[in-house]
Amino acid sequence: MKKTKNKNQFIGLKSVIYALKTVHNCAPGMMLAQVSMQTSFWFFTGFVKDVLFLKLLLDLITNGGTFKEYVLLILLLVAAEIIATGINCFSDYYGSVQWKKFYKNLNDKIFQKAVSVDMECYENPAFYDKYKRATEIISEDHIAMFAWQFSNIIAGSLTGIFLIIYVISIDPKILLILLVSVFVLAFETIKGKLDVKKDKEMTPHKRSKAYVKRTLYLRDYAKDMRTSDIFDVMHERYKTAITKNREIIKKYGWKIAFLETMSGFFGKALPVAVTYVYAVFRYAVKKDLKVSDFSVIMTAMSNLKDVFNDVGEAVSDVRREAEYFNNLRAFMEYESKVIGGTKIAEELECIEFRNVSFTYPDTDEATLNNLNLKINKGETIAIVGKNGAGKSTFVKLLLRFYDVDTGEILYNGVNIKEYDIASLRSKLATVFQDYKVFALSIGENILCKEIETEKDKENVATAIINSGASTCVDKLPQKAETVLTREFDEKGTGISGGEQQKIATARMFAKDFELAILDEPSSALDPVAEYKMYESLIEATVNKTVIYISHRLSSAVLSDNIYVFDNGSVSEHGTHEQLMANKQGYYEMFTLQASSYKSQEEVEM
Repeated sequence: MKKTKNKNQFIGLKSVIYALKTVHNCAPGMMLAQVSMQTSFWFFTGFVKDVLFLKLLLDLITNGGTFKEYVLLILLLVAAEIIATGINCFSDYYGSVQWKKFYKNLNDKIFQKAVSVDMECYENPAFYDKYKRATEIISEDHIAMFAWQFSNIIAGSLTGIFLIIYVISIDPKILLILLVSVFVLAFETIKGKLDVKKDKEMTPHKRSKAYVKRTLYLRDYAKDMRTSDIFDVMHERYKTAITKNREIIKKYGWKIAFLETMSGFFGKALPVAVTYVYAVFRYAVKKDLKVSDFSVIMTAMSNLKDVFNDVGEAVSDVRREAEYFNNLRAFMEYESKVIGGTKIAEELECIEFRNVSFTYPDTDEATLNNLNLKINKGETIAIVGKNGAGKSTFVKLLLRFYDVDTGEILYNGVNIKEYDIASLRSKLATVFQDYKVFALSIGENILCKEIETEKDKENVATAIINSGASTCVDKLPQKAETVLTREFDEKGTGISGGEQQKIATARMFAKDFELAILDEPSSALDPVAEYKMYESLIEATVNKTVIYISHRLSSAVLSDNIYVFDNGSVSEHGTHEQLMANKQGYYEMFTLQASSYKSQEEVEM
């Protein structure tokens, strides 16, 4: 039990040290400004004005001081207050600048970490809980509370030392009364631990609430919310999250309330009452305490009581808030399982999947089983198959979002694990089936960076033409400078799903790539528009290596080679003519889709 307690204390101390390091690394002068501000306030108010000045003033009154002595004392007090106020104002100004710097730098660190972790994390609820708790450091002002309360510990301790020294000089026995305040530290420490446990249990439900609130105001969900009963389901999910959190609050609430009550009793009520009784006894019964000492003792003890109580609460809060930094540390210290090598990817010659098998984490059934295929430079390849056949997983492994379980993927005959990940991905241009456009200008959506030069504008213009998006963009008043959505710009515009898909495709043409991967690039298009888009893409990617991934077969007809995926492996491959002649799975899929298209045409006619 003792070892566990010491271990917990050590972990708590490590958390505090980590929190201080984090604050210092993001804004070196912030804690100094905070401590200076709090110390100037605590020391001047709690000791100089309330005790020292009061003592000197009462002694002057008792001893019949002169007018000059009164004026001098007042001037000294005013000078001390000016100094304290000056320190406070400067620290407040400097601190506010440092806070902005801190939030910017810490947000940058969190954002950079979020985009660098493995893709596996984004399919893991536990990761989202860690991410949520990490961002709570900023969003729920845990850092501000930590900095403020840590400063209170320093300022309160310094003020308390001077008050204790002063009280000892009058009557050392009075300090015995303060021993009961030690219990405050114990109660506050336990309370802080319960607060952390409570908030940790509430995190998944907070995330659920946040998701429901987010979907209610996002444009992407507005139509479904209004044309179905899904709102009732989401609302029920929201209410369930609230109910669960209320149960957690009830579970810990009475314990926390009890600890707060006991902390108040031992930190405030009991020390004040005992001090009053003892001081009155000495003044009225023993008559060995001067009026000035009596008044000062009462004031000093009252201030000391506040110091002990506030410092005890601050220690508890600092330890509690430091626990939230543990959440940040757990997130920031996450080590990626997908680790890049040092080799720089050169011009593509071939890609090969050799006996590749892969199973997603926390699932039992393999998505890819002993997959083998090879793609040479300049080839246009179609990968087709039913939903769930492993087509998109093929892309994720090639991009090293995940690593294979067995087998290997070769780039120019070298295992892709030996390549620097950024270097490898720079050679690949990808259009995903779950593409996203952002509330930025069309040009920024295409280049994925700010448009800074004329060359950038030319690049955007070429990409728009090659993707077929010009029919939409050319009609807009601000052309490629038009902001998508009106969320942040009243002059922004909304475009159809098909046009958004073309904008997403334009990103590929804005990139100097070796291999283009189009994962269901035409899911928002009708068959005719789909076929035209493929023709345009093939024309625009002459001498480039292209992989089309689709369960629709328009791309297959125009491809050099077709791989049919079934249950995570290649069931057949060849040209369109060869596979149609084989009359196996591909033949059945193509015939079925062709008859569907023909039926649609007859209905339209």
